[in-house]
Amino acid sequence: MKLALAALTFTLTLAYAEKSQKPFWTDPAKATKEDPDFSIQGEYGKGSPGGQLGVQVVALGDGRFDAYILEDGLPGLGWERGKSRVKLSGALKDGTVTFAAQKGLSAQIAKGKITIQREGKNSLTLPRIERASSTLGAKAPKSAVILFDGSTVEHWKNGKMENGLLMATGCTSIPTFKDYQLHLEFRTPYRPFARGQGRGNSGVYFSGRWETQILDSFGLEGKMNECGGIYSVDQSRLNMCLPPLSWQTYDVDFTSAKFDASGKRTAWPRITVRLNGVIVHEDVELNKDFTTAAPIKHPLKDEGSPVYLQNHGNPVFFKNIWVLPKN
Repeated sequence: MKLALAALTFTLTLAYAEKSQKPFWTDPAKATKEDPDFSIQGEYGKGSPGGQLGVQVVALGDGRFDAYILEDGLPGLGWERGKSRVKLSGALKDGTVTFAAQKGLSAQIAKGKITIQREGKNSLTLPRIERASSTLGAKAPKSAVILFDGSTVEHWKNGKMENGLLMATGCTSIPTFKDYQLHLEFRTPYRPFARGQGRGNSGVYFSGRWETQILDSFGLEGKMNECGGIYSVDQSRLNMCLPPLSWQTYDVDFTSAKFDASGKRTAWPRITVRLNGVIVHEDVELNKDFTTAAPIKHPLKDEGSPVYLQNHGNPVFFKNIWVLPKN
């Protein structure tokens, strides 16, 4: 009887696990072909400053969406913290996504455009646009150390490559650095059924200790555990995360901790972070020896340390990684 019950429990558990598995995509072409929601999610508005509103539409799977209506345009083009941000929820039916009204706003998406009804004002129609980081494809200066250019993983411990892209395998750079500028390009998967930290999670650790988060947090608030945040240290000025499967960029100026002749620390490290070309942290003090899940956890020393790319069980990919050491 016990064996039969155990077998039944195992069968039900296996069936539930198989049922709970949801599709995800790492290739934009396949996502476009296989999931109609992918071509609906994204940004709507004006691709330059001066827009009345901007809208970020997040796919939640099975034709469900959240839309964030932003005052004065999209992040980096007008919207910033403190300005109005209204969330609407909607669903796809017969080719149109209809969002329920909130705070005097309602909306519909059809044929690549969103129309917003505003209480007491004229309706506003905005096209779907695709933005790219202003630093995407940035060329390495002559004196830079090229950590990955798509040809080899020789500069990484535990580095693995797929189709010319570096995988998020928990790899550590073999060269080490003290003060430097880093350029890195990354792409998160499209996982509409996932939520929170399960939605394309990875991270870039500076000196193997302090993490700038990688996550598909498109449209969200920009907390310290979301893309652009310095994990457990500081949230970003604004959420500059682009939609999943977009190539995105980190450009970071890192200044290491300083020590006196006796080896005593006299200053914490400092960091300035640009996400997709926009400053999201400026000269922030990293006032702890390391952050959560850092591979290096011993007390700070006056030494060079590596760049580390976190493995968090998600298919995140990287390209065009280089470091420019400072004198």
